[in-house]
Order: sequence, then structure tokens, then C-alpha cells
Amino acid sequence: MKISIIGSGYVGLVTGTCFADLGNIVICADNDPDKVKMLKKGVSPIYEPGLEEMIERNISKGRLKFTGSVKEAVTKSEVIFICVGTPSKENGEADLIGIENVSRDIAKHITSYRLIVEKSTVPVETGERVKEIIKYIRGNKVKFDVASNPEFLREGSAIQDFMKPDRVVIGAGSKKARDLLIQLYEPLNAPIVLTDIKGAEIIKHAANSLLATKISFINAISIICEKVGTDVTEVARGIGLDRRISMNFLNAGIGYGGSCFPKDVDAFIHICRKLGYNFGLLKEVRKINEFQRNIAVRKTEEMLWNLQGKTVGILGLSFKPNTDDIRSAPSIDIIKKLQEDGCKIRVYDPKAMDKARDALNNVKFCKNAYDVAKGSHCLLVLTEWNEFKELDFSKIKKSLAQPIIIDGRNLYDPEKMKTLGFRYTGIGRKL
Repeated sequence: MKISIIGSGYVGLVTGTCFADLGNIVICADNDPDKVKMLKKGVSPIYEPGLEEMIERNISKGRLKFTGSVKEAVTKSEVIFICVGTPSKENGEADLIGIENVSRDIAKHITSYRLIVEKSTVPVETGERVKEIIKYIRGNKVKFDVASNPEFLREGSAIQDFMKPDRVVIGAGSKKARDLLIQLYEPLNAPIVLTDIKGAEIIKHAANSLLATKISFINAISIICEKVGTDVTEVARGIGLDRRISMNFLNAGIGYGGSCFPKDVDAFIHICRKLGYNFGLLKEVRKINEFQRNIAVRKTEEMLWNLQGKTVGILGLSFKPNTDDIRSAPSIDIIKKLQEDGCKIRVYDPKAMDKARDALNNVKFCKNAYDVAKGSHCLLVLTEWNEFKELDFSKIKKSLAQPIIIDGRNLYDPEKMKTLGFRYTGIGRKL
């Protein structure tokens, strides 16, 4: 098929590249000239394992092209995916100005049938607005359909998630639109959920909100575990081995971050409020998540006694491993709170250092974990990168001013840390 992707951010770039790898002809459009220039050279502006190699391969095969022209993307394709950002406003509502502007641009350039697909995460009823805008501008001169096809890509494993999805959700109002999208996804051999546009829009927000709820639930349980002196990892396993629940997203820690969960929980709360429903459960999910970041600061203070003038070494800045994304990352808030309390900060992350330089001030950026440890009064682990799991702890201990590890992701065994001579604390661990 001939496909266009409007918006070459994280979702758009992964989606377009994977569709090209399946043999489709894909044009990715973006309004950032520097990004388009990079992509034409086969250079990815984001870190995602395997993505840059896939981009280069499909450019060389002639299946993947990048442009700054929406007109080119619209006129040369039959299926158009809208993949622009929908950031949160101050009140939690999704900012849909990008969706509106792209809808208007598409309407200006369609001259024959097009299927316009929402890929961006949008509030329910957005599809109706997109349809209204295009119909207002084009009238009845051109036939078109609008559909919703939400993405469920996890940063760090996005290519795998696209190519081997748990399900493909298609929300469409016409047989033609459904059939086109079913045909497009047929090579993946994945279960397909067919619903209307509004159903698909709700599925995306509901799914992310439920996953965020599991994270906040186990974090609340971790507090109870600490109070009674038991281990949350054992409790989580006892819960998660129930097939109705599963172990996924039952890892206690410093809370969720990234571009999806915080934004989507806020947006879903706002959507429900507009519909006349007070979704108190999700408000508490958000409250627990914010509280977990304060726990990391409180534990640092408990271990160091006074924070003023102390040096804290931070391992991990990205909101999760295998990505350079620091959007809503717990690390940024925690570091700033520690700085307010008078701490000096040394940091290292395998991939997120460049982006963190724009978000953090008065921080020492180090070349590796051992460099972070030099002279630090404690190590605070904030991202569960694999390289942090296999550190030379004898070397770490010699470099630290005090042998203290605060494990915000429960990477280490408390007994082992104690045997190695560390003062150790995790989240909800039995010590």
C-alpha cells in the first residue's frame, strides 16, 4: 500500500519504518526541517534499539521517504496516519491544536478517496471533530473516511511491539475503511479488535490508565510492606502468579514516567470530568505516583541524615531502560528536590545524557557508573539499565565516600548488598 505518516516523532517514525519494512511504500512528513534532513541521511533523532538500521534499510530499498511537505504526503498515498503530538495542558486536557492543523492541511490537498487514521492518542470524540473539519473544507467534493488505530508501543521494545502485537485495534465507521486497515495489518497475523471510532479512542486511554493503576497499586503495597517488615517483591510474585493478574507492571519503585502514562492518566481524568464522571480511582493513581518520587528523596535523607553539602550519585536518568526519553522521568524531579535540599549531584545514563543536559543545571555528568561513585556519599539507582545490574561492587565501594546504595528500582538483593558491606535500602524491601 501507499501510506503517509504525518508527524515523524516517536510513534510516527516507528510506525512508518515498520510499515515500510513490511513492503509498503511510506512517506513520513514532519514540520521540523532539521529532523527531516537527519532522517533523509538515515540518522534517527531518537534512540530505539534497531530503529536506525531499519530506517537505513528501507531508504535504500526505496520504500521509505521523508519530506517536509504535507501536500506531497497526502497526494501520494491512500492511507494517511496522523501521528502528531497531543501534549497535556496545565489542566490535564490534551492539547489537540496539532490534530486540528494537520486535519486542515490534509483537507486542503485531498483530491480523491483517502482513509485518514488517528494514530495519536486522542480524547474520545476527536475522530468526529477531524471528520467535521475535513467535510467543512472539502464539502462533498471528495470521499474520505476517518478511523482510529491506537498504538501500543513501548519505548525500548517498539519494533517488537509493532511486529508482534498483542492485538490491533481498528475503530472505523465504514466497511471500506475496516477492510483497508485489516489488509494493511494482515502480515502481522495478530488478533484484530473491530469497534467504532469512539470505542478505539477509549481503549487507548483505558489501557494505559489500567497499567498505571497496577504500578501505583504495587507501590502502595510497598509502603505497607515496609511498615510491617516484609518484602514487596515476594508479595508481588504471590499476587502476579495469579493468571488473572500477571506479574506485568507489578514492580515497585519510584513510579512511572515517560510521554504516555502521566499524560494519558491526566487526559482520561479530564475526559471523564467533561462527561460528568468523577474518576476518583485515577486521581489516587496519580497521587500515589507523585508520592513515590518523594519517597526516594526521603530515603536519601534517612540514609545520609543531613543532605546539605552531601554529594549524591545518580544512576539512570531516562524514565525506563533502552530509551533516551526523559519526559516526565522521575529522575528529573528527584534530582531537583535533592538540589533544593542542598545536595551536589553526579549523574550517568547510558543514553539520556544529551537530553538531560537541557533539563538539569549544576549537575556533574560522568562517563560511567564508577565515575559517578567517586566521592559520592551514596548511590541512588533510578533506572534499571542492564549495565547497572552487573557492576563491580568492590570497585564501587572503594570509590564512594560512604558505602550506601538507595535502590529505587529494586535491582539488587538486600542480603547480598549487606554481605558486600553496603548500607542498602530499596522500595518495600525486607532489610
